[in-house]
Amino acid sequence: MQIGSNPAAIAHIHGDRAHAALNGFVRFYQMRQGVLVEAELYGLPTSPNPCAPNIFALHIHEHGSCTGNQEDAFADVGSHFNPQGCPHPAHAGDLPPLFGMRGYAWGAVYTERFRVAQVLGRAVIVHAGPDDFTSQPAGNAGAKIGCGIIQPSSMDMSAGMV
Repeated sequence: MQIGSNPAAIAHIHGDRAHAALNGFVRFYQMRQGVLVEAELYGLPTSPNPCAPNIFALHIHEHGSCTGNQEDAFADVGSHFNPQGCPHPAHAGDLPPLFGMRGYAWGAVYTERFRVAQVLGRAVIVHAGPDDFTSQPAGNAGAKIGCGIIQPSSMDMSAGMV
């Protein structure tokens, strides 16, 4: 597989009501042994404080519904994707955080915790804060501010980014 090739799956991320400008893509490339996950987000919250961390947790959740309720716009995504029943942060859906710069973030990670076929139809969630990689069951990463459903890709979705 060449990185320039089309991803096997894509999640189009959109923000909740309070973060309507949040948008982007998380792309999944099936490799021989594992998966390359690439995230590119725009419209992330920013702070005027030059020392603000602007770090956002990124997780794959077990259900594929970006719906919720008044308190949690994406409550229906359920828990982190965790087919092996591991403690946090060893869930298959636990991914490294994204570091925002003026509302933009890009990051990539290679993982052997899942194959693309296992995450199709599940949700990718962007949280308001960083994952502490300690708290159970999910890392105390704050509110869910962005969501997208992982879908098979037939084309590269990078065109048309805002």
